[in-house]
Order: sequence, then structure tokens, then C-alpha cells
Amino acid sequence: MTAGVSLLVLLAILGSSIAVAAGMGLTGVVLQQLYSSMPMQRMLGELSWSTTSNFILTAIPFYIMFGEILLRSGIAERMYAALTQWLSWLPGGLMHSNIGSCALFGSVSGSSVATAATIGVVAMGEIDKNDYNEPLFLGTLAAGGTLGILIPPSINMIIYGVMTDTSVPKLYLGGFIPGFILTVLFSLTVLIACLWRPQWGGRKVETNWEARIRLLPDLLPPLVLLMIVIGAIFFGVATATESAAVGIVGALVITAWRGRLSLRMLRDVCEATARTTAMVVAILVGAFFLNVIIQTIGLTQQLSRLITAYNLGPVEVLGAVIVLYLVLGTFMEELSMMISTIPITTPLIVQAGYDPVWYGVLIVLLIQTAMISPPFGINLFVIHGIRGRGRLTDVEKGSAPFVIALLMMIAMICIWPDIVMLLPRWFG
Repeated sequence: MTAGVSLLVLLAILGSSIAVAAGMGLTGVVLQQLYSSMPMQRMLGELSWSTTSNFILTAIPFYIMFGEILLRSGIAERMYAALTQWLSWLPGGLMHSNIGSCALFGSVSGSSVATAATIGVVAMGEIDKNDYNEPLFLGTLAAGGTLGILIPPSINMIIYGVMTDTSVPKLYLGGFIPGFILTVLFSLTVLIACLWRPQWGGRKVETNWEARIRLLPDLLPPLVLLMIVIGAIFFGVATATESAAVGIVGALVITAWRGRLSLRMLRDVCEATARTTAMVVAILVGAFFLNVIIQTIGLTQQLSRLITAYNLGPVEVLGAVIVLYLVLGTFMEELSMMISTIPITTPLIVQAGYDPVWYGVLIVLLIQTAMISPPFGINLFVIHGIRGRGRLTDVEKGSAPFVIALLMMIAMICIWPDIVMLLPRWFG
């Protein structure tokens, strides 16, 4: 009974368009009034301090700032132009460049929305210029943007690691191979679609080896930054936070070298970083408060007893959780869905015998699916907003094949968990 009421209260409050952080805090207050005699709201001050003083959380503003610098430095435009020369020979042309650029930019920005917005702004003019199938082209941008939260570094993985006390470096290691495989699956989706309907692939972009070699240096900055940030974490040279700080310094050096560093740019970067960080931390405080209430009223224990009563095995529990996320993803924003459900689902999954690192990567994949699932997939709105014309259904239609690719990736890591766990074992 408590579980059902708690879920209804949470969905009702979050569905009322109230701010996510306030919504989770209010949910905690309501549940405390219904099921607990202790005045739990009095611990909110101490909880806020203990939550925000966690050292690993300092990586969040660093990675946000990292992405903001890349966004304003011109690195993305140069990277896209170089990848155009190297990938446009494939059936689908620049749509492969969209996916490749999203994967490369996402590997240093850590944010899905920033990745989709940045590459979307750079690529959007190519639809009419080269006569591409518009829905599919938009779909590559929306889906490609989701790679930003799977390929390390990932802000979402940091949040999961903090909330579940799971090693963030191991989560990064676990996401690397699935991120690479999913990038290939997205490109294969475009390839199959354009072999089936060649007219969808637009006009072929003229290129030659001289142009490819000339623009190759434009791929070096993001690759060097990726090697610095991820390499330091993989080989234990630096923590996730330290690597992010080094990445910021590297991005500023490249920006200055190209003459794009200015006081105005730094002001814009700092303002955007502060705004986004404040939003994320406020949501975390609300989520931790809700988590304490959930533990206090015994909601997790009730769900565990329910699973035992129905004699559900590990596969049934996992299947139920996957279905839950796929359903929630159709009407909840990705960050709020992740933070509000992790305290409930993670203990159940770990109790069923699954590794928390593996489950962290699975959650990110499920959130990726939610980000391009209608009607409330956030990347759909980002790409539609950049497009500035037509209907949202065009972006939804173009994203549908990539939802299938994501479901295939989810099935692959469920059948072959070593796709996720191989690197954490090797480097762990």
C-alpha cells in the first residue's frame, strides 16, 4: 500500500510542472506526514550540507564548464568540418558526421543536451543544402546527442555514483565499450536506411585525400582532450574531478591559441556553469531528502518483501525495472527520472544479484532511450528548437529507428554483461 501511494504522490507532484528539486522535496514532506511520526524536515539543513560537501560532486561544475568552453571556442565547428571529409563517403553522407561528431564532442563534454545543441547548430544548415531526408537527419542529431551521457566523462554517471556509493572511474570504464558499440549501431541504422532508400542520403559531398589530410589537425584538440581526461582516469593517474580540472586548462589553452579567449566568453561560460550546477545540486538535495524519507518509512523493504512474496527471480526483477524506466521515460525529464528512481530500484537490483556498476550503465542506456522517446524526450525538443520550423513529429519520426538501436544495445548488455564489466575488471 505504501509503495503504491508513494509512487502516485511522486508522479502527481512531478507531473504538475513544479520544479523538479521542489517536487522531490515536497514528495518527501508529504510521505513523511503520511507514514512517519518524526519531523524529518528538521534534518534538511544537515542533509543539504552533507550532500553538497561530497568531494566527487565538484566534478559536476568542472565538466559543465569544460563543455561550455568547448561550445564557445569553435572546436565543434572545426571538428564537424573535419569529420565531414572523413565520413561523408558512406551512404548517408553527413548523417554519419552528425553521429561521429556527437560521439567525439560528447566524450569531452559529459552532457547530452550540450552535445545535441552544439552539433545541431553546426549541422542544421546541411539539410536543405544537400537535400537530406529531414526526419532522419534530425533523428541522427537527437540520438547522437544522447551519447554524451554514456561515453565518459558523464555527469549522469557521477550522480549515480554519488547516490549509490559506486566507483565513478569504474562506471566510466564500464561505459566505454557500450558507447563505442552504440555509436556503430547508430551509424549502421543510417547506413541501412540509406541503402533501403538511397534518396534519403542526399547529395554526395565532394572530397579528396588532400582535403582530408589538411583538416585532420582539427580533430586533434578533442582527441587530445579525450586522451588526457579519460586516460588519466583509466590508468589511475587522476580522479574524475582532477581530470576534469586538467581538461578545463587544456580547453582554455586551445581556445587562447585559436584567438577565441576573451573576458566576455569567460563571463558567459561562468554564468552558464553556475546556472546549470545550481539546478543539478538543488535536484540532488531534494533527491537525497526523498531517499531518507523512503528509507525511514520502509518503502524499499516493502518492495523487497513484495518481490519475495511473488517469488520473482533476478530476470523478472530486471525486466520489471526496464519496463518501468521505458514507461517513465515517455513523460518524465531524464534527470528527475534518474534521481527519483535510483534510491528505489538500485537496492532491488543489487539484492537480485546484479553488479551496481553494470546497473549504472544500464540506467544510462535507459535514460538515453527516454531522451528520444515521445512525447517528452528532451533531445527531441532541443533539436526541434534549433530547427525552428515544421512539427515536432518530424523529429520523433526520425528518432524512432535509433530507439530500436538503443533497445538492441540494452538487450546486448543484458545477454552479455561482459560488454560492460570487461574494462572495470581489467583496470579495477
